[in-house]
Amino acid sequence: MYEERLEQRRRSWKEADDQAARFGNLRLLIVVAALLAGWYGQWWVVGGCALLFVVVGIRIQAIADRLERFKRAIAYYEQALDRIQGNWAGRGTTGEAHVPAEHLFANDLDLFGRASLFELLCQARTRLGESTLAGWLLAPADLNTIAARQEAVRELSPKLDLREDLAVIGAGNKRQLRATLLADWGEAAFTKLAEASRPLYRFLGLLGATGALALIADVLGAELPYLRIYYLSIAIVSGSIVWRYRFEIHHVLEGAEGAAHEVALLSAVLARIEAEQFQCARLVALRAQLDVDGLPPSKRIAQLRRWMELADSRDHFLVRLLGPLVLYDLHLAFALEDWRKQSGTAMRRWLDAVGEIEALSSLANYQYENPTDVFPEFTTEGPTFIATELTHPLMPRAQAVSNDIALGHPTRVFVVSGSNMSGKSTLMRTVGINAVLAQAGAPVRARSLKISPLALGASISTHDSLQGNTSRFYAEILRLRDIMQKAAGDTPVLFLIDEVLSGTNSHDRRIGAAAILKGLVERGSVGFTSTHDLALTHIVEDLGPRAANVHFEDQLIDGTMRFDYKMQPGVVTHSNAIALMRAVGIEV
Repeated sequence: MYEERLEQRRRSWKEADDQAARFGNLRLLIVVAALLAGWYGQWWVVGGCALLFVVVGIRIQAIADRLERFKRAIAYYEQALDRIQGNWAGRGTTGEAHVPAEHLFANDLDLFGRASLFELLCQARTRLGESTLAGWLLAPADLNTIAARQEAVRELSPKLDLREDLAVIGAGNKRQLRATLLADWGEAAFTKLAEASRPLYRFLGLLGATGALALIADVLGAELPYLRIYYLSIAIVSGSIVWRYRFEIHHVLEGAEGAAHEVALLSAVLARIEAEQFQCARLVALRAQLDVDGLPPSKRIAQLRRWMELADSRDHFLVRLLGPLVLYDLHLAFALEDWRKQSGTAMRRWLDAVGEIEALSSLANYQYENPTDVFPEFTTEGPTFIATELTHPLMPRAQAVSNDIALGHPTRVFVVSGSNMSGKSTLMRTVGINAVLAQAGAPVRARSLKISPLALGASISTHDSLQGNTSRFYAEILRLRDIMQKAAGDTPVLFLIDEVLSGTNSHDRRIGAAAILKGLVERGSVGFTSTHDLALTHIVEDLGPRAANVHFEDQLIDGTMRFDYKMQPGVVTHSNAIALMRAVGIEV
């Protein structure tokens, strides 16, 4: 379907480009005709050519807008094909700004950044859609919310027209909507602006308009009696009024200035959503959030856009010169306050609906492009994580190796041993990132997954910090402390601990790791820990049937390490460290 639509958009772009060229040639002929008519003194022909030139110019601008839209549609489908082919890393939105400091699993599971889950998923046009999607990845939802999202994603998945339209509407750069600022501005307390005197100010504005004409006439040399006295008198009266309300006007306008582009994008997105009909309960509820008496939200936002564009124009030279005469700023403040009184309190509701629909559309796009991924089955009997043919969604399908996982009853902990590069860390990231997808309401990369509500905690990518003056070991034990504190909550924790306590000696590591795993299990948690230290595999004996050893194997064939990345029961029987050192030329 992507290839077919891409070819259609390319043909449409070519047709529009040819049409633009023809109209461009026509405009050139009109100019030549006007010059010839002027040469022979046929001024009525010159006037007709001028009118025709304007009409053709309007037509050319419309064609240019179509060309830009087709260009964005072509880019949209080219990027979609790149995602399917695995060439998407570094071409999307990375979303690092949405990661809170010291998050328990975001950095460990590659949720944000280049080649991250967020970059793969995010198709949001606005920052609000981005932040909504990011919030879903960072915090598991409850079961009712997950079920509602799954139903919505299933309905949105085949709506390719909707997703294309949301991707290409509006001009300029995307993701500029400052949603929180707009919502706060809409809900702010109203400013008193002498409502009772508005009819008088309208009349003064009309007088100011005639005063502006008088000023222009005076500048052009018109010699009319009392002309200068007339416009100067109006300027004094109008200037005193503007000075009287200068603080109130500034307060009203500062919340609107500079946001015209963001509001234009919001208006376009709202208009497209308003035109769509939905069936599932969550999408119907989100669509209902847009319904208001009178004009639809897209029209109201378009009105706001016009007022905001006028607010932005206050810096223009002519507006600065003539604006005080017509009470430009005061009338603009009145208009903006009128808009807020009518629609300001609904702004946050509209913005929330847009953000959620964009986030759901991103998940639906992922499902459409990965039709073999499945929605997980949720259970309240936990903790549970049982998967068949589980693979990592960020890895190309041709390279990814699947594994079966059964965590919960009776096994709560897998102690993973294995050689370097054999797949231990990747396994844990695979489990974690699919748990994130599942609890965000998205499909997972598996044949099946049965999962209970789980909080996540990971210590895979813990590093030292020069700024924080902490070693890697200290950073790791702080993370382990946070995971154990999380495990004391109501929701069982899925923990993923790579090379547990690797920064200390074997004796302390053995005692500390046993205490940590025992504490996590006794708090109802499930998870994985990996180790190179085979002495730690004896921890399983302390935990009994609640723990099991698993491992990954490798083979040295003709001087090359070969890995199958398949999880096997038991403890690994050999190490490849020396072989790897020799393979890279170190004499050992």
